[in-house]
Amino acid sequence: MRRGNRKAPTTVATGTAALIALAACAGGDGGNGDAPGGEGTGEDLTKVTIALPPGGWPEGDAASYLWANLLESEGYDVTLESGGDMGVIYTAVAGGDYDLFFDAWLPITHGTYLDEYGDDMERLGVWYDDARLTIAVNEDAPIASLEELADSADGFDNRIVGIEPGAGLTRITKEAVIPTYGLEGMEFVESSTQAMLAELSGAIDAGRDVVVTLWRPHWAYDAFPLRDLEDPEGTLGGAENIEVVARAGFAEDYPQLASWLEAFTLTGDQLFSLEEIMFNQNGGEDPEGSVEQWLEENPDYFASIKAAAAG
Repeated sequence: MRRGNRKAPTTVATGTAALIALAACAGGDGGNGDAPGGEGTGEDLTKVTIALPPGGWPEGDAASYLWANLLESEGYDVTLESGGDMGVIYTAVAGGDYDLFFDAWLPITHGTYLDEYGDDMERLGVWYDDARLTIAVNEDAPIASLEELADSADGFDNRIVGIEPGAGLTRITKEAVIPTYGLEGMEFVESSTQAMLAELSGAIDAGRDVVVTLWRPHWAYDAFPLRDLEDPEGTLGGAENIEVVARAGFAEDYPQLASWLEAFTLTGDQLFSLEEIMFNQNGGEDPEGSVEQWLEENPDYFASIKAAAAG
C-alpha cells in the first residue's frame, strides 16, 4: 500500500486518469474492468486511488485503510492520498483525479458539495446510517443545552473551538447554530481537527470547561469524558448517512469492485472497535497495522461482503 504525499490533488492521480485513457484507446480489458478479479487484462484497472479525509476524521480513515487492505488482498494497487479540505476532495473526485472517497456525509453536511459536483460523481452506497453532528462540552460542564451557552460564554473562555474551515460541520455551525442560539458574541475558532482535539485534551487535563464542534462516531467519546449539548431547535440535523462516492465511470471500469462497495456496511460496534484499535490503542500511528489487527479479530468480514454482493 502506498501512502501519498500531501499535495494538490490535480497533480496526484494524473497517472491513473492517463492509464485509463490509454487502455480505452488500446482496447484494454474490453470494458469489463476489474483485472484482479480475472475479468480484464488492462494494467491500469489494477490501480485505485482513495482520497483520505482531512486529518483527524476517524471514520473516514478507518474505512479507507480497511478497504485499502481488502483491495490489496485481491491484487489491486492502492494509493491513499491526502487531498486537503473537503472542497478540494470533492473537486478532485468529480474531476477524476481520485477514484474513491469513503467519508461523504449526506444529505445535509456535505449537501452543498453534492449539489455542485453530484452530476460528475457516482454514489456507490451507504455504509453507516447513524452519523450525527454535535456540539460537545466536558462532562462536568455547568450547562446541558445550546440554549444555555450564550449566558455561560465566559466560563468557556468565550470560545467555540471548531475544525477545518471547509467542513460541513463548520458551515452549519456558522450558518445555523450560532445565529439560532445567539452565540455571535463568542469567538468561533476555525482550525483543524487535530488542533481541536489538542485543545479539548488540554482543557480536560487542566480542569477547564471547553466547548467544541464534534460528531458521532468519533473515538474522542471513548477517550474523554464528554457530553453533547442538547439542540432543541434542531440546528445540527438528525442522523445522516456516510456514503462511498466515486468518480464518474468508476462502476463501469470496476464492476466487481463497485458491487463489493455497494454491499459494504459497518455496524456501530464494528466501526467503534476499529476506531478503538486505530486511534486509542495505536494512537493513529499505525493505521495499516490497526486494520490487520481488526481483521484478525473479524476474519470473515470481507467474505460476508462478497456474499452480500453475490446474493
